[in-house]
Amino acid sequence: MGASEIRAAFAAAAQEDRAALIPYLVAGRPGVEELPHLVRDVVAAGADIVELGVPFSDPLADGEVIRNATRRALDAGVTVAGCLDQVRAIRALGVEVPIVLMGYVNPLLAYGVERFCADAHAAGVDGLIVPDVPLESAGPLLDAAATHGLGMTFLATPLTSDARIAQLATASTGFLYAVASTGTTGARADVAASTHELLARARASARDTPVAVGFGVSTPGHVTELAPHADGVIVGSALVALVEQDPVAAVARVGELARAAHHAVTAP
Repeated sequence: MGASEIRAAFAAAAQEDRAALIPYLVAGRPGVEELPHLVRDVVAAGADIVELGVPFSDPLADGEVIRNATRRALDAGVTVAGCLDQVRAIRALGVEVPIVLMGYVNPLLAYGVERFCADAHAAGVDGLIVPDVPLESAGPLLDAAATHGLGMTFLATPLTSDARIAQLATASTGFLYAVASTGTTGARADVAASTHELLARARASARDTPVAVGFGVSTPGHVTELAPHADGVIVGSALVALVEQDPVAAVARVGELARAAHHAVTAP
């Protein structure tokens, strides 16, 4: 497990002429006992990598949908250690795809960065996304992640220069996250022209680092549009909203999104 498994998942999708599908789910939702079974089901529906959000009281990059789900998870007592317990439960169900935790730095500092990376690896985590840690101050986290084989992912936005994208891609031992829209997470009606421009620049600058696009990607149509231009597509808020309403419908939507990614890339 670890960074190599993340890269292998992108390579396997590419071999099948499709973009990797990466659903984002909030740890502890729709419940601590239910989450591992939901992950198992979305993987069976076609997810290549699962991004699991670690609940935090002040998720600056997240919009209302994820904030609300995060608050419910926190109210139910979900902690950083509890998230790792859920990953263990997911692995116990036989789920083998890479699991990437997305969380903010303060809970990791409180837990202890070295200890967290060690425990995350032992639990079955493959990679980390910590959006509020800039590259210049990420040294301790990068070192601890590397020691325990975890892939790190940094984010690039439409405002990021080509030179900076290259730096972020080099440091991203998991994948580079191309942020489709500025601002917080949340479903958008259309894919912005700036997203296509960012993906073109990111793939040109990232070299052999996979590039996955997310933030505002919500429909099969969005996936169809973006999949030919990215190594992976991340769908978050739209799925989180469905999980809160009807987890069975969320699993069905993952199947639709997976089919859209495949058809997009293989279409003439």
